[in-house]
Amino acid sequence: MDKIVIKGLKIFAYHGVNPEEKVDGQNFVLDITAYRPLKDSCLSDDIEDTVSYAKIIKTAVRVMKESKYDLLERAAHRVVEQIFLDFESIQKIDICLKKPEAPIKADFDYVGVELSRSRGGFE
Repeated sequence: MDKIVIKGLKIFAYHGVNPEEKVDGQNFVLDITAYRPLKDSCLSDDIEDTVSYAKIIKTAVRVMKESKYDLLERAAHRVVEQIFLDFESIQKIDICLKKPEAPIKADFDYVGVELSRSRGGFE
């Protein structure tokens, strides 16, 4: 299936188990792959025949900023849920939510979670 891909979306938000994470906040990075047919937009060159990646980004940013979650799993799941609600033609979403500044005493690029969801359920 065709894909709309967003890589490295940086969002400052307030998620984490530690209380200071919900007060001080930190950077998060999202990679989103949204699966939907793109044949019509390939032929028409019309934005109305696709889903705008700018609108997907607005949805993801809104969800990441509107609540404070303990777990990355919950935050990523909420982003997926809202994208499915906002964009009926998207059939599947792969998401990777990265936390590059996690308060862990170790040398790492990031910690994170990856979810893969199809419309209507968990995989």
